[in-house]
Amino acid sequence: MRIARDQADQDSLRTGFEAGIPIAVATLLIAVSFGVLARPVMGTVAPIVMSALVFAGSAQFAALAVLAAGGGAWAAIAAGTLMNARFGPMGIALAPSLEGSPLRRALVGQTMIDAAWALANRGGGRFDPKFMMAATLPSYVAWVLGTAAGVFAGDLIGDPDALGLDAAFPAFFLALLSTEVRRGPVALAAVAGAVAIALALTPVAPPGVPIIAACLAALLGLTRWGARQDPGAGEGGDA
Repeated sequence: MRIARDQADQDSLRTGFEAGIPIAVATLLIAVSFGVLARPVMGTVAPIVMSALVFAGSAQFAALAVLAAGGGAWAAIAAGTLMNARFGPMGIALAPSLEGSPLRRALVGQTMIDAAWALANRGGGRFDPKFMMAATLPSYVAWVLGTAAGVFAGDLIGDPDALGLDAAFPAFFLALLSTEVRRGPVALAAVAGAVAIALALTPVAPPGVPIIAACLAALLGLTRWGARQDPGAGEGGDA
């Protein structure tokens, strides 16, 4: 029995790593653009350290967008935190599939990224944590190395504006939005409301405030959408 389980774990690690390689290729390209764009704003060391410790593309782009617009550190942190708030419910869904001590479960949870989490879903509320960890590994390496390449090879790459890297922020967030609007009319309304709030606040609010307000509005809207999709989520259970 033990041998069969060990073999299953090895298969999960192998297939997870293989599934993560194509994702890592795309991650590498985005990471290079992040490094190129972050260097003029954050210097040479901070972007690499940020990628190694935070490892969250959307949150890092959100924080960088705030800093590039002249916003302060706290506004950048708030924007990144709101962008990463989606990992809360994702972690709750993953939790029943985790084993071991609280520390071990927390460490496994740190390997959760959108694509690996989705690929590790086995249906019926079950996830394969080992598959998820292995699928995340190539993307982590690609994200850190790509950021470093963008930071140190930025001069070789040339002017970010001339290469169109100045469009990385809107293109990246449009890609994220496209996945949300497919969820249905309520999700579409939440995203549209967030866009309207950002556009309305941009001319009058300090840098960073529009994106924070937009993220918060979208988060609240999508949370309400999730509650409507699972009306029994807040019922029953222990008091």
